[in-house]
Amino acid sequence: MPGTSTGRLSSIVRDLTPGYFALVMASGIISVGMRQHDHVTVSVVLLGVCIAAFVVLIALNVWRLVVHRDAVAADFADPARGFGFFTFIAGADVLGVRLAMDSHHALALVLLAVGLVTWLLLGYVLPWTTVLGRAERPLLDKANGTWFIWVVAAQSVATSAATLQPVLADLRDALGIVAVFSWSVGMCLYAAVGVMVSLRLLLYDLQPTDLSPPYWVAMGASAITVLAGARVVEMADTPMVDAARGLVAGVSLTLWAFGTWLIPVLVAAGWWRHYVHRVPLTYEPSLWSLVFPMGMYTVASTALSEADHLPLVGVFGAVGIWFAFGVWCVVFAGMVGAVGRAALGPREGATVSQRSDISSY
Repeated sequence: MPGTSTGRLSSIVRDLTPGYFALVMASGIISVGMRQHDHVTVSVVLLGVCIAAFVVLIALNVWRLVVHRDAVAADFADPARGFGFFTFIAGADVLGVRLAMDSHHALALVLLAVGLVTWLLLGYVLPWTTVLGRAERPLLDKANGTWFIWVVAAQSVATSAATLQPVLADLRDALGIVAVFSWSVGMCLYAAVGVMVSLRLLLYDLQPTDLSPPYWVAMGASAITVLAGARVVEMADTPMVDAARGLVAGVSLTLWAFGTWLIPVLVAAGWWRHYVHRVPLTYEPSLWSLVFPMGMYTVASTALSEADHLPLVGVFGAVGIWFAFGVWCVVFAGMVGAVGRAALGPREGATVSQRSDISSY
């Protein structure tokens, strides 16, 4: 029954956004950042949250696939939500990268294999079901920040492969190919998605509610490309790595500068949305798509600083990781409150957005 606890939970699972694995991505990457700077206790706590969220979200999504298959199919056909499925890939790979930092290389390799296979599958299926296979034209008005998660998924595979390559000698050549291949594909996808989203902003009316938190993924996609590039530069020598290393190093520095330039633009967009046009700032799952880029930017800055010997860039990572962690705490508290309200049931007279604030964008 809809009014029972089981009924409420089933309703939440039915409406669960496929992009909720951004919680795993955000928790995992800030854990990586804390580990980079030897803040071990905070890093381990965040790793625990990351693992718990990953397991729970897998269980909820399996439930959703079995019981609410129609809702899953609808998401696969929805340009506004479909690209959120790529967050599973990025979440698995970010978790693997963090586990590799503690020498859990076998687990990290399994997560890389899962991420790689899923990326290859969804990388062809999702663009068709959400965009190319639709009868309606034009579709540029459907482009939004979630499309950049396609890029993040590719670069997460590159980052994980490049992280494991130096320590797994038997797989060194294969991991080098995977890292360079997925980094290169991600670069091309970043350019393509950037053009499509830019055209949407230029050609169609833009409402304050349209500038949702996932637009921060534009910066996050550049940052994870920088991180993957820094890891590629540090990989052990193989023919594929040697051929790409110089190009990757230069492009990574360029993208770091571009991502840095984007931050004030995104902050200004948020000011315009929430302060000028008074769009309420309340918890929604898409906020994790804002936290992840903040954490990724700091981790990428630190990695680029170490790979290319750029101490000034490293300052952004050392200082920024605490700011990213503070934002993570605020959003996590908002999520806990939203879950608590949902567990007690929606209050009488609640709006639709208040009733679904833990499940959908």
